[in-house]
Amino acid sequence: MGKLRIGMLTSGGDCPGLNATIRGVAKATYEAFGEEKVEIIGIHDGYHGLIHGVHKSMKPSDFSGILTQGGTILGTKRTPFKMMQIIEDDKVDKVKEMKQTYKDLKLDCLFTLGGNGTHKTANMLSEEGLNVIGLPKTIDNDIFGTDVTFGFHSAVDIGTEVIDRIHTTANSHSRIMVIEIMGNKAGWLTLYSGIAGGADIILLPEIPYDIEKVAAACQKRADAGKDFSILAVAEGCFDKDEAKLKKKERTRLRQERGETTATARIAKSIQTMTGLETRTVVPGHILRGGSPSAYDRILATQFGAHAAELLKKEKFGYTVAMVDGRITENPLGDVAMKTKFVPEDCKLVKTARDIGISFGD
Repeated sequence: MGKLRIGMLTSGGDCPGLNATIRGVAKATYEAFGEEKVEIIGIHDGYHGLIHGVHKSMKPSDFSGILTQGGTILGTKRTPFKMMQIIEDDKVDKVKEMKQTYKDLKLDCLFTLGGNGTHKTANMLSEEGLNVIGLPKTIDNDIFGTDVTFGFHSAVDIGTEVIDRIHTTANSHSRIMVIEIMGNKAGWLTLYSGIAGGADIILLPEIPYDIEKVAAACQKRADAGKDFSILAVAEGCFDKDEAKLKKKERTRLRQERGETTATARIAKSIQTMTGLETRTVVPGHILRGGSPSAYDRILATQFGAHAAELLKKEKFGYTVAMVDGRITENPLGDVAMKTKFVPEDCKLVKTARDIGISFGD
């Protein structure tokens, strides 16, 4: 019997913990089968590399010293799922080429580390007959079926530090500070960072806001002698009027009004309505960068080890998950095409309301 040949790729946005997970998968696989019986093939730049056959054979030493390293040693690109089955101007049949690369490399399994889009494509490849095992990565924590994704807690730590630092300058200048946190569809990162950072107002995509109530919350604090207010705003949030529109209609309306981001619009409206000096802060990709937190290093190692266990059991077509504190797995078909949103009855939202945080609704 020849070597067990394993492919591994990271797709979509980067985040802290990718390398820790790559390491966890590799070390656990070597431990389970023996280094001399395993060959791991690193696919470069996600599905782009799988389509175009860009890869390299990895050595055990390649996985040493990367536990604390941010980013991904394999590189990553966004290759939208909606374009996977469409042949574009380059005439490349992406699905056919991915299957051919898998066959040419004589892979026994492909590990895919990524978020929602990555899992959609992983499920499609699984349905096409490839042996695929997924690992859930995203700072948005919006993958269905798992309590947490690796990268999320690191981003919460960073988002919280941003809010902490903004507190001191907001207080010094008696300003309203509107901080934009990544999260286009789901507000988990903003919710956690906002509570941990002591935000006064939290705006989420799942809870459309009323700008008059947001401004009133700021004015109420000012009237109570509190010289500043902190707003944690998810980049994808929208007001109650916009909530009645489809996404394309909202985009067109904002373009017609000459608006750049929801955060900028909110800040401008607050200053106009209250007269209070208002500023915006956009940490952006800072939230994705740097070394993973201790929590994420542990979670990544647990996920990686469990993925290797699934390989050992030849249990393909699954993605790793944490459910009620237990590491387990979900069928890719149960996870793909679904998003985990902040529910209306979320206990953490209730906790925030109980201590006086406004959601602008």
